[in-house]
Order: sequence, then structure tokens, then C-alpha cells
Amino acid sequence: MLDATEKAAAARRVFDRVRRLAAFVMAERVLLYHSLPDELSTREFMAEMDGCKQFFLPRVNGIDLEILPYDRTRMHLGAFRIEEPDGDDTVDVGDIDLIIVPAVAFDRRGNRIGRGKGYYDRLLSRSRALTVGVCYDFQLFDEFDTEQHDMPVDYVIADGHPVIHCGRR
Repeated sequence: MLDATEKAAAARRVFDRVRRLAAFVMAERVLLYHSLPDELSTREFMAEMDGCKQFFLPRVNGIDLEILPYDRTRMHLGAFRIEEPDGDDTVDVGDIDLIIVPAVAFDRRGNRIGRGKGYYDRLLSRSRALTVGVCYDFQLFDEFDTEQHDMPVDYVIADGHPVIHCGRR
């Protein structure tokens, strides 16, 4: 496994590549995730890009994810011990330009394995936004089986690999 320094360096390299994607440059409203300890950290990226983009974060509501504006002063520990935004100012996923998606694993075709609850699959099925999966190298596989409800991403960015365009758009 990676130590804290290696994790931070990997996150910087991946999010530097996200920053250079034309889709990110053009996007105004970006849905990101608030990272868990085993995911690429989004904290430094959000801090560096503060004021450059309008960031949104998901919040669990029953079996679905709600989308709220990110404001670091309005956060609480929510479902699954993930920091989530406070407030009632939810946004429709149709208003989001780009979604950056975490996963337990991605394959080179854009398929993802999540944590098993289907939150992102349900969210992505309602979205027309471009999607970018981000992960560590050890989370990238050549191919794996999927189920009918699984929603792939348009791009995958893993630390030590070139950006993978999955041919969706």
C-alpha cells in the first residue's frame, strides 16, 4: 500500500491532468467527491481551485445522492462517515457540466466498481455531464464484468497512465 506522501503525490499528479482536460477547462459547474482515506484525496485540489470553478458535492439522501454547492464552512459528517454539505440548496444533476467520480476500481473501458450501493450508478444514469473517473494505478484493470445497471465513465485518469478516453463521447 501507499504511504501518506505517496498518496498525496499521486493525487497531485492525477488532478494536474484533470486540470488540463479540455472538458474541465470548459466546465463551470463540477461535481466532485469528498474523499475517503482509501480514495485519491480531493482536498488539495478543491483548495487550489477555490474560486476558479463552482464545485458541488454529493450528499446521501435515502438511496440517492443529492447535489449541493461546496462550502467548506458548511459541512458535516454524514452517511458512511463522509463529509457532506449542509443546506437545502440542492441542484439538479442536469445543471452539472462535469462529474469527477471515485471508485474501488476502473477498467480501461470506463467501467467502475463502486462500493456496492449503486449511488453513483443512479446519479450518472440521470446525467448528461461528461464523467471522469480518477484512481490510483493499482485500481486500474484491463477489463472486468459489469451488470446492466452499471454506468461507465467517459475518461479514466490513473496516476501512472495516460488519460484513457473510453470512447463514450
